[in-house]
Amino acid sequence: MYKVCVSRTFVAQHFLTVPNPGPEGELHSHRYGVELRLRGESLNEFGYLVDIDAVRSSLDETVARYRDETLNDLPEFEGKNPSVEHFAREFHARVLAGIDAPEVTDAAVRLREEEDAWAAFERPV
Repeated sequence: MYKVCVSRTFVAQHFLTVPNPGPEGELHSHRYGVELRLRGESLNEFGYLVDIDAVRSSLDETVARYRDETLNDLPEFEGKNPSVEHFAREFHARVLAGIDAPEVTDAAVRLREEEDAWAAFERPV
């Protein structure tokens, strides 16, 4: 199995919308760390699982979408609590939409919200 991983960091804001959210119910920022992990069993004609420059480009575009934004204000979070779990799923969908890599069979996004806390979303591609 081949694996490719690319990571970035960025700052975004949110507030939780669940009952009794405590301090997380107030607008606050996180310095998110995101890792995109791609897996597959075969390589393309050039010996790549995926073109890393294409992965970087899609990751940078996705990070730009969320950098310095308040997640609660974005359409993809309308009616949803902007938890790190929801954010990982939304990030996964957006970043993978920008990557054309037929050899990739599985993809995962790991989104670190704090130094000691993260959530991930993964699925077959």
